Amino acid sequence: MSTNTGEEHAECRSCTQVSNSDDNEESSDPLELDLYTADESADDRVNPLDLITALFLCADSFLQQEMALKMSMCQFSVPLLMPHVNNSQSTLMLWALRDIVKEWRPHLSESRGFVENHIVQAKIPFYSFVRLQNCSLSKSQILNQVLSLGQQYHNYFIHGDMKGGAIERHIANGLAEVCWYLPRGREHPDIFPEPIAFANLRGNISESLAQFTFLFQVSTATFVFLDKIEKEEHDILTSLQDAKSKLFLVFNRKDRSAKEDMESVRKTVKELDLPNSNVKVKDPRVNVVEFSERLSSSINKITVGTLPMSIENMLDKAVDLGLSVDECTSDDQKKTAEKIVKGIGVREIPDYKSKQLPLQGADWKRLSQLEKEECWLKRNGNVEPEEYKTQLQREKQQIKEKLGKQKLSDDMKSFIERLPKNDNNKRDFFLKWMKLKLDAHSRDQLSSICHKWTEISNTKNKDVKEIAKLDQELLDSSLGIEHYMREMGLIYEFSSQNSADEVHRLPGLAAELLLDGYPLELLDGDASNIPEKWVRDVLMELHRKVGEKSKLLVLTVLGVQSTGKSTLLNTMFGVQFPVSSGRCTRGAYMLFLRVSDDMQHQLNCDFIVLIDTEGLKAPQLAQLEDSYWHDNQLATFVIGLSDVTIINVASENSTEMKDILQIAIHAFLRMKKIGKKPICHFVHQNVAGVSAHARTLTDRQHLLDQLNEMTEIAAEMEKQPSIKRFTDVLDYDIKENNWNIPGLWHGTPPMASVNTGYSEAVADFKKNLLETVKKDKTDDVSQIPEFLEWVRSLWKAVKYENFIFSFRNTLVAHAYDNLCKEFSQWEWEFKKDLIFWQDGAKLEILNSDNKTHLTTTVASKKSQLLAKIEGGQKEMDEKLDDYYKRKDIHVNLVEKYKMDFINRIRSLKVEFQHSVNNALDCALEEKKSLKEAQDIQSKQREMIEKEVMKLLSDRKQCIEQQLELSEEELKRDFEEMWKKVTANVSGLKELNISEKVLQQLRTHFSNRNFNEELENITDLKDIVKGPFKVKTEHVQGLKYYANVLLAKIWKKKGIKRELQSNVDYLIECCTRSVSDIAKTDADYHDSLTKDILEKVDESLTSWTFNPKFEIDLKLHICSISSREFLQMHRHFLSARDPRIQLEKYKPQYLLDFIDLYKKRDHCQRKADDFVRLCIKPAVEEYISRHLGTNIVDEVLAGGNSAEYSSRNFFQYNIQKELLQKEDFQSFVKFIRKYEMYVKDLIFQHILEEMSKDKALCKLKSQNLQVIVKKITDATERASKGEDGVLLPDNNESITELIKNMRTFLTEDISISEEAEKTALFQIQSTCHPFKESLIKSLSEMDEQLQEEFSKSENIAETVNKLPTKPQDELFDRVFGCGQQCPFCKVPCEAGGKKHKNHHAAVHRPQGLGRYRPEDTQKLVVTMCTTNVHSELTFSCADTNGKWHPFKKYAEIYPDWLIPPDYTREASDYWKYVLVKYNERFAQEYIAKPADVPEAWRSITQEQALKGLKEAFNIT
Repeated sequence: MSTNTGEEHAECRSCTQVSNSDDNEESSDPLELDLYTADESADDRVNPLDLITALFLCADSFLQQEMALKMSMCQFSVPLLMPHVNNSQSTLMLWALRDIVKEWRPHLSESRGFVENHIVQAKIPFYSFVRLQNCSLSKSQILNQVLSLGQQYHNYFIHGDMKGGAIERHIANGLAEVCWYLPRGREHPDIFPEPIAFANLRGNISESLAQFTFLFQVSTATFVFLDKIEKEEHDILTSLQDAKSKLFLVFNRKDRSAKEDMESVRKTVKELDLPNSNVKVKDPRVNVVEFSERLSSSINKITVGTLPMSIENMLDKAVDLGLSVDECTSDDQKKTAEKIVKGIGVREIPDYKSKQLPLQGADWKRLSQLEKEECWLKRNGNVEPEEYKTQLQREKQQIKEKLGKQKLSDDMKSFIERLPKNDNNKRDFFLKWMKLKLDAHSRDQLSSICHKWTEISNTKNKDVKEIAKLDQELLDSSLGIEHYMREMGLIYEFSSQNSADEVHRLPGLAAELLLDGYPLELLDGDASNIPEKWVRDVLMELHRKVGEKSKLLVLTVLGVQSTGKSTLLNTMFGVQFPVSSGRCTRGAYMLFLRVSDDMQHQLNCDFIVLIDTEGLKAPQLAQLEDSYWHDNQLATFVIGLSDVTIINVASENSTEMKDILQIAIHAFLRMKKIGKKPICHFVHQNVAGVSAHARTLTDRQHLLDQLNEMTEIAAEMEKQPSIKRFTDVLDYDIKENNWNIPGLWHGTPPMASVNTGYSEAVADFKKNLLETVKKDKTDDVSQIPEFLEWVRSLWKAVKYENFIFSFRNTLVAHAYDNLCKEFSQWEWEFKKDLIFWQDGAKLEILNSDNKTHLTTTVASKKSQLLAKIEGGQKEMDEKLDDYYKRKDIHVNLVEKYKMDFINRIRSLKVEFQHSVNNALDCALEEKKSLKEAQDIQSKQREMIEKEVMKLLSDRKQCIEQQLELSEEELKRDFEEMWKKVTANVSGLKELNISEKVLQQLRTHFSNRNFNEELENITDLKDIVKGPFKVKTEHVQGLKYYANVLLAKIWKKKGIKRELQSNVDYLIECCTRSVSDIAKTDADYHDSLTKDILEKVDESLTSWTFNPKFEIDLKLHICSISSREFLQMHRHFLSARDPRIQLEKYKPQYLLDFIDLYKKRDHCQRKADDFVRLCIKPAVEEYISRHLGTNIVDEVLAGGNSAEYSSRNFFQYNIQKELLQKEDFQSFVKFIRKYEMYVKDLIFQHILEEMSKDKALCKLKSQNLQVIVKKITDATERASKGEDGVLLPDNNESITELIKNMRTFLTEDISISEEAEKTALFQIQSTCHPFKESLIKSLSEMDEQLQEEFSKSENIAETVNKLPTKPQDELFDRVFGCGQQCPFCKVPCEAGGKKHKNHHAAVHRPQGLGRYRPEDTQKLVVTMCTTNVHSELTFSCADTNGKWHPFKKYAEIYPDWLIPPDYTREASDYWKYVLVKYNERFAQEYIAKPADVPEAWRSITQEQALKGLKEAFNIT
């Protein structure tokens, strides 16, 4: 954007090369004459004025402006006229000076108040200082002395006695600089009562005649410094008009001044007719200070009565004289800005804003208030909360529709049109002009209000109401470019899909502005609201523009107003957040700084996002009713978004500092709660001195003590009593996290310069801060989409007073969900490993020799189990630790849940140990029972075999007598023998199951003095004679019942009704569990009764009942269980009954008898019998044993895999299916019988999964292939001895073969010894043929079982009979702890079973849980998520009948987290369900239909599903 040519730039660069000649000075002879007389042209050092000129010539318009501003802040003179390189032309630097704003207090002001203005617009006296060719007096030094009178000396203008000042200038001659003297409003030390501008022309007037002419014509007076006047100079001076009043000569008279020098001066003075007062003589006897005082006195006299001209008004004069003006290139943009600002006219700014910026007016603020009230529900009066929420939502919608219909105002149309995407240069000029014009206009209107505010604030009896009124006026009268940008955002915020294209392109324009360094308003402080759609789309547009490479490092500064927060950011990062703009703007702005390629890897970010906030504790806003809430809200919001927070502290002991620290600590505590841990630095400003660091050590310790004290108080308020110190919240180091920065100003404003120590200290701080970021960098860095999610969730969270964040942030929810998924997988792997170990241990017990001491074996196995479980626990602990060490999955967000998962691992150890120990005990009992059956069976077998052999011997005698019997005769003889031998075979003794169950019940109550009642019971079978009925005696003595809400406490009838409902469900659940157990082939064990009683106890924990009720209920359930367990026991006995087993082997013995009689070769048949009687049952048992875990793995990898990946997704899918199924009874079952519904659903999923492509058949076949291969391999190995040589081919080797096979397969299958002996009875074959026959039989068994599997259709029966039930394993995976919300009965969805807090994503209207007031009997529509942030109270048994605020529900139910319903959509699901089935629910619950709010009736099924997705964070 530079107005200079490339040739000029090149020439500038060539003449400003910095020399290193000073480096060789030490090696030169200091007395060598040539060193000082050498030609200066050979010196390539640079004069500072040349450097400044070159920099300005090479810079674009905006950089020139920034340099001029910074130079002015440092009280350096700034270029007014900039010579071109060849000095042929000069430019008036009006644009470069436009941004300089000065503040002063003139003595002549009536109010003696401060004046603030753009310096180019200020009409102040203008004095020019020039010199002639012959001049030995330094006018720059004199000027510096004049400006420094009354204060510390400062070099405003560069002069010859400064470093580099004596070096020859090459391009700076013709440069005119300007500097300003600004009074403080005091007689002393002010030298001039009014502001004065001093211009200084470099070089003599002959060389820069155009510049001199211009300066003379625009100046109040021109001072010409000279030793003598040459003829050319005489002509120039005498040609000037008004010279008599405006021209002053400063003659430097030397001791030996030549006479002709004096004459040249007299001649010119005489010709110009200058009065003596216009000639100032510098006598050698007068030093510079004294002369400067005389000069300043003369200037004061000249100033009186003059009509000054502003620099802005010098433009026409410059053009007339042929000078160029730097801002002429932006005339079009200037005119547009002037037109917009001119449109404001004399109107009050609030009136203008209501017409031209209507969207940010009262409606937008009302919308924000409605959103706040929707969160707080403080003003509902007697209106029901849900109805009140509906009213608020209706009004919100009406306002949004109204704002959406608002037409684009003329000024906004002009504003948007001037933001072209393809011409950044024009856009930048337009925005700058807008800023300049608006600042000037606002300054005029705000000054009177500020003056009035100051007057009232300084009175003794302050009028608080008047101050509050003025506070609001200050806000309403503020108008800057940010208001137009805000309006642009709101135009888009309330636009629809059908809006014009110019509206849809707005996010793209704003994204371009962000990329070019313009700030974006994040939080509208005037309305305390965020236009979320606008902010989201702008940042997503930016995300796309940078190729989705948008990793962010977010940095925020917080502090009291006017403590230099914005200046600190501007100094650190070279940005331009507004400083002392004269307006009081509220809110937060963010600015994106692109990180250079080389630093991106080091900082692990693509952008540094700076968030600048309004000052907290602003005195102008203190009287506004929401100022304290606003400060807390703002601090929590920006700290929550930030990775680095800088707390700006201006004074160690100020009250304001303590308030800021308290606000910040609350915010840090809330962030710790959700796992976000920003870096925090304290910056102490205005701390100076060499020993400042050491002296403030004590102060810093004092600060830490204060932080600890405030942290403890804040932690109590935030309900985190375990936190006692500030270091419990953040990583804070008293040395590393505290920075002392000296004051910004050196001296007293307005003539103070910037303190160089300030910049150096800030630079050190920035360097350290970035080093800390580099050191602590992680892969877990937010990109723009994640940042936007934080914005969304944090903003919603801070609007609620109790700041409950849990699971409303998608990032947190996803991080938690991912952890749950991983943990579920670890848990299943752990459990599956234990199941395999348990099966192996059971096999070992069942395969053990009868002579082995079984109790010792089981005890040994239990010891091994403990070691294995501890090993598994350690492995899970390590996996959890490793998970939390990862840096790429937001693990910091779920840090607070780590203990929940650690507790879950501990509980798994207990659960698994209990479960496997029970299984081992059952295996022991089974082995004992099996041994008993085998002993009986063995005796009977031996007797039968003896009789068979006797019969065979008798019939062989017939053969010898040549009387061969037919098969029919042999069968008849065998039948007679069999009948006679088995006539007295005894069966297994049946246990008294009823007595055993009753004994367990007595043991259960042994410590509670209930045995007297139980002793009178002799048989449990007599207990149940119908359904269980809750009687009046069951609720006697109970005054209140938990979960009774909103109305009168229910009477006993209500208690009985609710209790009966709960009892019916519990009995049904227990009956089903017992029935499922009874379907297996296992025998009864006392642990089964214990488990049922534990299940009942778990359900009773949330009920209110008396002892009589508990005894009757458990007796009833045990009675039902005893009957089921008896049937199960009888089934087990029948499967092992010796008589039945003998009958099973009868055909085998008959064939053996016939074959032996007829001397047939029965090798293959014997092999077939062995496989059929011994191998096949063991193979089927093996498949059954493995099938359960196989099915679980198959489901987890199949079509429903996502559904079972986490409890969150499972809940979403269940409710989605319910909605789509549209079956009322399914909803009732889900609500009232949740556990049963889930189990049935899981079972149905298993059946569906196993039906697909014959999945169950394939799983069986896979297991079959595995075990058949193992048996075949074992057979091959068993046919060889230990030396690897084949066993002898004789009959005896068959026994060795089978023994070896049993040994090799002991860990896989259990082969029945009795079946083996029966199958191999009187085998006549030899080993080798038998082995080959065995291999053939195994192959045939394989084919036979494959065929059976393919024909098997009853999947349900197969699954129900499995020892490891897949439905139970999947149920445990997704069901959780089973706890229900104390208000609406929604089930807990937290991960694992041992978590600190219960929570659910979607709560329900309480009427769906059957609740209704006793007087109306209408189902309750209120949702507990609404109640918990309302002013309502509840009363129940848990509150001892006292009314308790819903907001403090956690005091009664500390283990439940019930967040407020952040959006209407989240709860739309159950609202829709209640509306659709209102009449049917009332009929089902024997109540009256609910009075649903009218707005609920408009919710569609699509909206309900959308709300469900949002609630469960499903994308």
